[in-house]
Amino acid sequence: MKTLLQTLTGKPVGVRTVPLDGAGKPLPPPYTILDPLTHTTDDATLADRHTTAVSEYQATFVSGPKPGVADSRGTDEQAQWLADKGRRIVERPTDGSPGYLHPLSVPGVSCYGRVAVEAGGSIDANDAIITSVIRFRFYLEQTGP
Repeated sequence: MKTLLQTLTGKPVGVRTVPLDGAGKPLPPPYTILDPLTHTTDDATLADRHTTAVSEYQATFVSGPKPGVADSRGTDEQAQWLADKGRRIVERPTDGSPGYLHPLSVPGVSCYGRVAVEAGGSIDANDAIITSVIRFRFYLEQTGP
């Protein structure tokens, strides 16, 4: 998920934290913070073999002040631009073929369903940092041992 978000947005992604550079220092916005949420393995069937699961993640797309520019602020446009790029995770092929345009590579697992739900973000344009939040749900099925 992290790699796919980095590819789609072209910006850094941190898992449960602000993304860090090679020296361990926080990177300036724009970036995305990815938080793993729930992971449920019960597929609620009578003969449940735990071969399916639902995983949820929250992506917080962050816009912020320009480094070195006094009194600069993040913009809603930048946060929404990032969110629009991240939302492409659920994009389908334009030719009508099945599946998703951007593969989610997990060895031994296929992703047969994806959902993106807007979950809010910051609302005060006077904040130095502006965010947009999307929650993603992935429906997974084991394909190998």
